Amino acid sequence: MTALHTTVQSPGAAVSASPARWSRNRAALGVVSLLALALGAAWLNSQHGWRLAALWLVGAGLGFALHRAAFTFAGGFRDLFAFRRTRPMRAQLLLLGLGAMLFLPAFSLAPAWGVPAAGTIASAGVATAIGAFLFGIGMNMARACVSGTLFCAGAGSASAWLTIPFAVFGATLAAASSSVWSRLPALPPVSLPGPFGTSLALLLILGTLGAVWALLVVLERHRHGAAEPLFAGRAGLSPLAWGAVALALLNLATLLLAGRPWGIVAAFPLWGSRLVGELGLDDPLFWAWWEEQGRSDRLLAPLTADRFGVMAVALVLGAGVSAALTGRLLLGRPLTWRAAGAAACGGTLLGFGAILAGGCNISAYVSGIASGSLHGWVWIAAALAGYAAALALGRRLG
Repeated sequence: MTALHTTVQSPGAAVSASPARWSRNRAALGVVSLLALALGAAWLNSQHGWRLAALWLVGAGLGFALHRAAFTFAGGFRDLFAFRRTRPMRAQLLLLGLGAMLFLPAFSLAPAWGVPAAGTIASAGVATAIGAFLFGIGMNMARACVSGTLFCAGAGSASAWLTIPFAVFGATLAAASSSVWSRLPALPPVSLPGPFGTSLALLLILGTLGAVWALLVVLERHRHGAAEPLFAGRAGLSPLAWGAVALALLNLATLLLAGRPWGIVAAFPLWGSRLVGELGLDDPLFWAWWEEQGRSDRLLAPLTADRFGVMAVALVLGAGVSAALTGRLLLGRPLTWRAAGAAACGGTLLGFGAILAGGCNISAYVSGIASGSLHGWVWIAAALAGYAAALALGRRLG
């Protein structure tokens, strides 16, 4: 197991020496999280309508599923490169395959249902590769991706709460400098269902995922003699497999409610840009980032109307509910200066790299590949390379 997996699954003695205090912490976290979710849903429904309130609850479900299954993308990367264990990576492939099987038919059927639904399709180019590479380094330093940081924050991780503002800083810095890097060479957006049709595109995606799955099994068997099963346990599925199923279904719910798949990192430059404007440091409306594709509407609208931010906050609360129920809290763990520095640097790279690459592990990798976008494959290749490079450098230094 990775450090992040172990931390999430085991509260550990450092959290509290008193069982009574530990129980009070669990109860308090659960009550506060549930109360905040209920009040938030009611308020959003009254101010912005039922759809955003429903997305708030979907976001909470995503956080609950991520924490309950200990579904960490950074953990999967680390298990692959450090230990040649591939079960978390195979769970990611399961999530991608289920997502494609749900998304691609939905794109074809949505117009007949009267539901506007479009995939996460973006261009792939130099910025994509550089940004994803930096994001991979950030995952290694922060020991989590964006979704992993948020669900660990919900469980009470001090390191995660430090990573978040630095990720917002990095994303805002990328948005402010977009006039420089947005001119880097890039291919036009490519959606596989466009040239191939829905059925053939789905076969291509599933075939590629199946080939990668087989390669991962071979790698693990070569190192350990056998591959850890993903389909095992109650009802034939491991917690990671159940997590993949839940995340795929909740992503579909996001698509049908919002018209777009699940994304997280888009909230970060919005939060940072609004802060820059409020402090009078600059006027983000004149940044090239906010002038593109009608993004200025999001910058001018209330923060509570932004579905990316709403779902990100709800994800933290949903993870808090899971942490309270399971006892896998991270409250009270000491934060060393070294860990704080890694969280700060890693968070900055996560935010900057995600904006540069056109998305994070959720919007570009999960939702991008499930949507049939070529940029999702470029993103994961570069992110894996960045993580592997950071891991190798860390071994040399220490």
